[in-house]
Amino acid sequence: MMSLPKPNALSWLGLSALLIVADQWSKAWATASLVYRQPVPVIDGFWNWTLVHNYGAAFSFLSDAGGWQRWFFSTLAVVISGVLAVMLARTSRSDWRTALPFALVIAGALGNLVDRVRYGYVVDFVDWYAGSYHWPAFNVADSAIVVGAVLLVLFSFKAPGGAEKGG
Repeated sequence: MMSLPKPNALSWLGLSALLIVADQWSKAWATASLVYRQPVPVIDGFWNWTLVHNYGAAFSFLSDAGGWQRWFFSTLAVVISGVLAVMLARTSRSDWRTALPFALVIAGALGNLVDRVRYGYVVDFVDWYAGSYHWPAFNVADSAIVVGAVLLVLFSFKAPGGAEKGG
């Protein structure tokens, strides 16, 4: 049996918990303050608050699939979060280059899971655009997933200390 590092990176789940709270608070604010699909300008020409419901995944993928996708994406969030939590347990607490991206992805997956279980959809409300092009609406949880995924990729190119990984 593999021994776990002492101390391990499970304490990074505290960051995940804080981000889940921030995500749920922001979605509660959006739901209480915004009218569905009615934009409220924040920065003209770039940013609106626009409350929408996403029944699918990123970019509304499978949003009109008939309902099964709710449980598929919920199960996927639980599995991914569980696997990443196990990986955090096997990671040294000081290895922030591994722990931070894992904690961010867990926060995002579980933040959106709460919505899927409660409502059957994910609450999105951040609407960025340029001209007539609108980026798909998103939320704090989505941002955590994207930043976590980008960091995983970026950190995979360089080992700690700046040395290139690989051959």
